[in-house]
Amino acid sequence: MTSQSNSHPSLRSIPRNIWAVSLTSFFMDISSEMVLNILPLFLSDVLGVKTNIIGLIEGVAEATASLLKLFSGWLSDRLRARKWLAVAGYGLSALAKPFFYLANSWGMVAGVRWTDRVGKGIRTAPRDALVADSISEEQRGLAFGLHRAADTGGAVMGLLIALGVVWAAQRGAADLGRSTFQTVVLISLVPAFLAVISLALGARDVPVGKERELPRISFRGLGRRFALFMLIVGLFDLGNSSDAFLILRAKERGLSIVGVLGMLVTFNIVYTLLSTPAGSLSDRIGRRRIIVTGWLVYAVIYLGVALARTGWHVWLLYALYGIYYGLAYGTTKAMVADIVPTHLRGTAYGTYNAVLGILDLPASLIAGVLWQGVGAWAGFGPSAPFLFGAALALVAAVLMATVFK
Repeated sequence: MTSQSNSHPSLRSIPRNIWAVSLTSFFMDISSEMVLNILPLFLSDVLGVKTNIIGLIEGVAEATASLLKLFSGWLSDRLRARKWLAVAGYGLSALAKPFFYLANSWGMVAGVRWTDRVGKGIRTAPRDALVADSISEEQRGLAFGLHRAADTGGAVMGLLIALGVVWAAQRGAADLGRSTFQTVVLISLVPAFLAVISLALGARDVPVGKERELPRISFRGLGRRFALFMLIVGLFDLGNSSDAFLILRAKERGLSIVGVLGMLVTFNIVYTLLSTPAGSLSDRIGRRRIIVTGWLVYAVIYLGVALARTGWHVWLLYALYGIYYGLAYGTTKAMVADIVPTHLRGTAYGTYNAVLGILDLPASLIAGVLWQGVGAWAGFGPSAPFLFGAALALVAAVLMATVFK
């Protein structure tokens, strides 16, 4: 542990590793958010792909990396080292991005998207474990909140760059153009490689505990509390389909490409401003209260999106959606470190990310099928996936508040 316990946690006492990891996430999110948030529009507008295929691409993108998330977390425990696994994952994602420029079919887009997520699968658990290892328990929520703030700050910057490109190339256009998308991809390469350099040069490994046995797809050794926690979080995640569907819903309700990007910027500003204070608050009043509040906000937002009549309704709701992310996303990760043995944090974060990654596939498939159906069935329409998500979020919030102690 590199940080001393402090009764009044502050940013001044945050160690070097947290800043290095946060800077890396800042740069990578500049790169990723520029491309990935307009990728659903590229698929639908340029390549003419339906929502069930987009749901398949997004779901498999996360599920492809699931076993790697589990394995990389275990491997970081086994090697007693986190940093270079995380660097390798960031490096793979950076190397995959240029191929978006060449994509001319949904199959090629899927291949590049999945390769990028494999990189995320390799890096996520070791990176999260490095954050947890580098900070005292009293500042854990603050550290994860700061990391999320840097991550979303990068998202804001990336979206503003994409917005500038779209504004210059095709302001007011209803559909995204291929050349505009390709320009955004080229610009995204610079921050992607800066992210790899930042982690490689800025972070240091923290000694971790003894080697462990090969992980199994079970919760034995991680404790019953962790198993219950994952069951509840997994229920929530089953209704938490890819945010690509929110982007498609905004466009379906009438927002232009510039309007969609402006909506995403607003969301990320809210998320950035809230993440650090929410994480710090969870250190004082407990993680569970913050998570339950975030999930209830999510349920209300998804219900609102289901009922939205105009694109501006979706814009406002998506901005408020940043409250859910700011409250629950980093806090949930901090809770993982609270409820498992210290020497198994890498395995725990790998298991956490793997389970959610596996569930992302059915979650996004369900959303796509509910929206536009499959085969001869036309589905229930654009509101259906959001009503489904709101219902599961409400159930999960009740269970977290009443069952998980």
